[in-house]
Amino acid sequence: MSTLFPRIGRRRALQGAGAAFVALGLLLWWLLPLGEEPPSGTITFSTGTQAGVYHEYGERLRAELARDMPDLKVELQPSAGSQQNVQRVATGEADFTIAAADAVETYELADGPGADRLRGVARLYDDYVQLVVPPDSDIDSVKDLRGKRVAIGLPDSGVRLIATRVLEAAGIDPEKDITPRSDGIDTGPGLLGHGLDAFFWSGGLPTRGLTEIAETSTFRFVPIDEDLVAKVHAQGGATRYYRATNMPESAYRTIQNGSTVATMAVANVLVTRKDLDPRLTEWLTRTVLDSRDGIGAHVHSAQLVDVRTAIYTDPLPLHEGARRYYRSVKP
Repeated sequence: MSTLFPRIGRRRALQGAGAAFVALGLLLWWLLPLGEEPPSGTITFSTGTQAGVYHEYGERLRAELARDMPDLKVELQPSAGSQQNVQRVATGEADFTIAAADAVETYELADGPGADRLRGVARLYDDYVQLVVPPDSDIDSVKDLRGKRVAIGLPDSGVRLIATRVLEAAGIDPEKDITPRSDGIDTGPGLLGHGLDAFFWSGGLPTRGLTEIAETSTFRFVPIDEDLVAKVHAQGGATRYYRATNMPESAYRTIQNGSTVATMAVANVLVTRKDLDPRLTEWLTRTVLDSRDGIGAHVHSAQLVDVRTAIYTDPLPLHEGARRYYRSVKP
């Protein structure tokens, strides 16, 4: 009997160690699909203006990718916004980007170079159209912009695309009925009331460029009501991606004072190209979904990324690598 118990103890210890080894193996299998080494190499991610959500999201995502794929170098490439982003990926100048769905479809309808090669990775979050004026402005509606100095976004931005459509729906010619300016979120807030009467912005909520100015000064949002959104829809084409909504009162608390703002929104899509390596794209898709809370702690919009909706990348078909990921997590 004196030798039996030590043997049993050793056997149980070995069994326990074996169970721990199996558990560790399962964990590694989950973290490293099929036991593969993480992809390596270099990719270019086209973002946006440095005070906007696209660029901030890109910076946070690069940090997350560095943890999951330490040998993958991610080069961030600032841009004017959605329109330039789509063109860059389609033509091979960039590998991944974020772009609003209306800008993607506009590029496709125009048969832009490489449009047929564009693929979706994930639907991310919505951009909200934000029309900003000084607090004492006499501008209460889009129609009141006639004769004013209005920033309509950089030439290749998604803001320019949306602002032009909104103005035209209100009966305003963007080239003749206003003094158009090309300021974006980097410069527009600082010029408000000092050379600018109003500026358009379309971005996730809240946008850093607006929260920063809200800390030292004030401004006001001009509503874009459902009737005007309906007139935008009547223009056809990519305008089908706009939806009438309300900017929640929590977006800019010190500015909105508990009130919502009527506006319109459009979904953002993480975009790549058909020829990108499926294994790399699968890994990147996994990181995008797994890092929602980590990125969302700094970029509020990212909290809305969800595997149940990420798969809907309309107007783009899913990239094969992204498809593999969604199949792997399908309940």
